[in-house]
Amino acid sequence: MSDNEDLSLPRATVQKILTEILPSDTCLSKEAREALIECCINFIMIVATESNDIAEQDLKKTISTDHVIHALQTLGFEHYIPILEEFVESCRNNAKIKEKRKESKFVKSGLTEEELLAKQQELFKASRDRLQK
Repeated sequence: MSDNEDLSLPRATVQKILTEILPSDTCLSKEAREALIECCINFIMIVATESNDIAEQDLKKTISTDHVIHALQTLGFEHYIPILEEFVESCRNNAKIKEKRKESKFVKSGLTEEELLAKQQELFKASRDRLQK
């Protein structure tokens, strides 16, 4: 086991990833699964540590995507960068879609922000009153 035995990844998540990646007729021993989990933890720790070092050099307290990309380059994992950039773009697009939905709900309500806030407060009060009965 690693020096940091309290660090782990959810077994079900790792198992799902392995099931999706490996051919359906492939089985893993418990030891092999544990070894893969240990490798994943170490990889995450190495990339996170390098990303943090780069962020500190930039006098930043928050690790950004650029820091992670730079860390991957520094560590020789350039081949992961296109996958990471694609994932980040997907996350940004999803965030834009969620924001548009949120704005759309606000516009469709026909109420001002103050009216919506007052309505929300009324609903909270009604909920509290029901709970206190």
